[in-house]
Amino acid sequence: MTRLEDTHIENRQRVQPNHANNYGTVHGGNVMKWMDEIGAMSAMRLAGETCVTANIDEMDFIRPVPVGDTVLVESYVYDTGRTSVKVRLRASREEPRTGERERTTESRFVFVAIGDDGTPVEVPDLQVETDEERRLQQEALDAAGE
Repeated sequence: MTRLEDTHIENRQRVQPNHANNYGTVHGGNVMKWMDEIGAMSAMRLAGETCVTANIDEMDFIRPVPVGDTVLVESYVYDTGRTSVKVRLRASREEPRTGERERTTESRFVFVAIGDDGTPVEVPDLQVETDEERRLQQEALDAAGE
């Protein structure tokens, strides 16, 4: 069985002009795409199978990210169903020269594990063992209103 910490992934994307909207900040669709890709990787670490997006819950854009800054996406699995994997995702603006960070986006995605034939397959239970894992899981459950 997979532990919560084993599903934790961080990835960075430098915001380039081709990622920007008319205001010189990252287009929300790009942030959503990056979150979807990293979230699927967290889900696949737990499931051991390909995972596809089934639901996106409240994509909250808190502040913009200007061209030249970095978007840091963090994800981890916080709960499972029979074939589904719930992933918490957070994005932050990161100034590449100083490392200064501000939270910009939060969401929870649900992925479904699928087998080679494209049909849903069962996923293992998530193991939550340490105080830090319990804290992260509870934060995600609270944010989801569960």
